Amino acid sequence: MATGTPDLPSPQIDTSKAHPARVYDWLLGGKDNYPVDEAVGRRLPPEAHDAARHNRAFMHRAAAWLAAQGLDQFLDIGTGIPTEPNLHQIVQRAVPTARVVYTDNDPIVLRHAEALLVSRPEGSTDYIEADVRRPDQILEHARTVLDFDRPVVLSLIALMHFIPDDQDAHGIVGELLGALPSGSYLVLSHAASDLFPELVRKVVDEYAKGGIRLGFRTRPEVARFFEGLELIEPGLVTAPEWYRTSPAPEPEDSGIYAAVARVP
Repeated sequence: MATGTPDLPSPQIDTSKAHPARVYDWLLGGKDNYPVDEAVGRRLPPEAHDAARHNRAFMHRAAAWLAAQGLDQFLDIGTGIPTEPNLHQIVQRAVPTARVVYTDNDPIVLRHAEALLVSRPEGSTDYIEADVRRPDQILEHARTVLDFDRPVVLSLIALMHFIPDDQDAHGIVGELLGALPSGSYLVLSHAASDLFPELVRKVVDEYAKGGIRLGFRTRPEVARFFEGLELIEPGLVTAPEWYRTSPAPEPEDSGIYAAVARVP
């Protein structure tokens, strides 16, 4: 079942400025992007394609594992342009009744939201166009779909490194987590600033040329997002190193940190 507004408004898309969701789409080989986004993507080093792939694969593994544990409510912020399988398709394989709320601030994602709203009949999906820097707005809407008296999985995949320190990234995640009941989970991946410093400088510079600010972080800074939570093994590792079931992913160098943690 799809919830939310049945007739989605026609979004106004600014094709003169690059947007992280569209650059990410280009890096994944998608076609829902514009020349300005492609220009940023083409200037990035080849490792950026690997990072996008690592993020996506980590999300698939983490979502599948959580659904296998019986988690049936997901709040996915920074959804991006639909790329199958979407999160709801993964979790509803294990839990057909799962409910998923997607959130993104790029109007082009709204334009494609119908693809995100194709849920199994037993479950439901919803979409809200909103910015993670307004967690109150996201939570207000999510409460109309999800039951916050039961565990909710908060998914922040490759999102918070687009929120620099002067925009209080840790405070935003803290506010979102503060609304979740015990037994909820945080799934987060984040670009590292301390693994490949020279590569990081090039990526940050190229995104800046496209008008996109980045806030890559060290391992201790990423670990702060999980303070007070119970990290699930293998803990905070690089994205290809995180898995819970066999077969293990192929070992690869990665500049992406990833972890899953439980709200006590």
